[in-house]
Amino acid sequence: MKSQRAELIAETAIALLAERGMRGLTHRAVDEEAGLPPGSTSNLARTRLALLELTLERLTELEAATFAALLDAAGPGSPETLVELAARTLWEQLTAGRHRTIARYELALEATRRPELREVYDRAGSRFRDPAVAVLAAAGSPDPVRHGRQVVAFGEGLMFDTVAGAGSEPTLDDLRLGLAELLRGMLPGEGGG
Repeated sequence: MKSQRAELIAETAIALLAERGMRGLTHRAVDEEAGLPPGSTSNLARTRLALLELTLERLTELEAATFAALLDAAGPGSPETLVELAARTLWEQLTAGRHRTIARYELALEATRRPELREVYDRAGSRFRDPAVAVLAAAGSPDPVRHGRQVVAFGEGLMFDTVAGAGSEPTLDDLRLGLAELLRGMLPGEGGG
């Protein structure tokens, strides 16, 4: 992120996306919500696409920082450690980071209609898929690329079902159990592999 003002604008846009959806995100709404003088947001991000890109960049930074902190706390380790890391990451996205998760889904849907945003969104996604592959490789997965995609897809599906679907609210223990069952089929010595 370039400046404190850029961070404020992007974080305000994230909040607006979560609260009001894509239609509620305007340059004027960001200015008003952030308490900035009129025109501040359009001065920084002249077009709607520029505002969406700025928002996605900041959202990716915030989510990557959360993921990195959890990864650092877990360190290298056993499949149990991997389950705990993944469960806590999902839990964070469903609780304290729920507004970020909703905003990301808004941006994902918009990216299906804007190829230039899709490129930014796909690059951002690799910042999460690549570490999943690396963690699974270190845990002994015989096919870490495929398994990494499956773990990410499991998490994305669970989050979407929880925040936007008809799913129930899982507990941290529910997440641990589901992830343990998934990984059991992927890792040697875990009943799969």
